[in-house]
Amino acid sequence: MIDFLRGQVAQLENEYVVLDVHGVGYRVFCPNPYYFAAKNDEPVTVYIHHHVREDAILLFGFATREEQKLFRKLIEVSGIGPRVALGILSGGSPSGVVTAIHQENINFLIKLPGIGRKTAQRMILDLKDKLDGMGEATLFDPIPDEIELMQEGNLGWPEAREGLKALGYTDAELDRVWQLMKDNVRPDEAVDSVMKKALKLLYAG
Repeated sequence: MIDFLRGQVAQLENEYVVLDVHGVGYRVFCPNPYYFAAKNDEPVTVYIHHHVREDAILLFGFATREEQKLFRKLIEVSGIGPRVALGILSGGSPSGVVTAIHQENINFLIKLPGIGRKTAQRMILDLKDKLDGMGEATLFDPIPDEIELMQEGNLGWPEAREGLKALGYTDAELDRVWQLMKDNVRPDEAVDSVMKKALKLLYAG
């Protein structure tokens, strides 16, 4: 089984990257492909979940071990397949999702792509006691009270902006991108989702 890949981003699409590893191109489906495009042509490490089924062999890739581990926990929940789990991670950071499960915050979970109330309840029931040690905040994660801020209608842009600055983007670039995207950002949108939209615009120039 493949655990991680390290190589150059050869192709970028909305749902996946093609990673060139010593001349072999691997199609890897990611929560946020544009994160890897922001590395200025440097080699990137993508942590992999190697998914095998009767009709396909698929690679799902993540920027951190934490995302990889949470993805594997999510697909253990009845009704959540790899595609839905990928959507969950594209709509919320690991710390946000784990915090919501620990706090039994159904209102947050049903805002994630592909998650209805019954699935949210099943996530809480199945995972609440299995996520110890997961969900620690990282540079690209929301601040600890992200969920409360989202419920009050605040935007995820300030946190997303800090993460983008850490990737090397200038204030001028970020101000320009925000003007282009601000009307398409929901008040309750997760930080990772806001970053994905911004990186797509930045990558397009």
